[in-house]
Amino acid sequence: QLQLVESGGGLVQPGGSLRLSCAASGFTLNTYAIGWFRQAPGKEREGISCVSSRGSTNYADSVKGRFTISRDNAKNTVYLQMNSLIPEDTAVYYCAARGGLLALQAMCAANNFGSWGQGTQVTVSS
Repeated sequence: QLQLVESGGGLVQPGGSLRLSCAASGFTLNTYAIGWFRQAPGKEREGISCVSSRGSTNYADSVKGRFTISRDNAKNTVYLQMNSLIPEDTAVYYCAARGGLLALQAMCAANNFGSWGQGTQVTVSS
C-alpha cells in the first residue's frame, strides 16, 4: 500500500534549477524519514538528501548548498529543490521512505530505506 512517485525531472542547462517531487500515498508522510537518492550509469546509488520524521536533514557533500529538501504535509509530498546544477548531477533520482524508530534520524544509507519510487531522469547539459 506504500507508494512513492517521483516527478519533475527533465533536461536543464548547467546553472539551472529543477524541483523534484516525491508524492506519497498509503502512509502519513510526516511519520517517515524520506530520502532522495540518485544513480548515474555505471555508478553506485548514492544518498543525496534525507529528512527525518522530526525534520532533521542531511545532505551529501556533493550537493550541500545547492539542493534543499522540504515537506508539504498538506500534499503528502517531499520536494528536492536543485539549484546551480552541473553536468555531474545527471542521474536518475529516486525517493524512498523509512519508518519505525529509525525514521527519527536523517540517515541517507540506501539499505535503511524499504519503499522506493520508480525514479525520474535529470539531465544537465548544454
